[in-house]
Amino acid sequence: MSIIKIKVDPDLCIGAASCVTVAPETFELNEENKAWVLDHGKNPDGSVYERTIEVTEEEKENIILAAQSCPTLAVFIYDENGKQLFPEQ
Repeated sequence: MSIIKIKVDPDLCIGAASCVTVAPETFELNEENKAWVLDHGKNPDGSVYERTIEVTEEEKENIILAAQSCPTLAVFIYDENGKQLFPEQ
């Protein structure tokens, strides 16, 4: 298991919902058609644009695929040390 931070920039998000299609347990659209970050399908501390969660390697790869599917690159993924995994810098 590893810890990752997922952040959605609501200013970049256009509601394409590609992240929701790829990883519905991690993303959902809110009433403003912006992607929110879930923790394995739940909102334990409310609906937020940024969340740190524990994931398996397979889940992490799927979340990165979801971020890559975003047409505006509004989804950012960081490892537990704060290194940006996606988009690659």
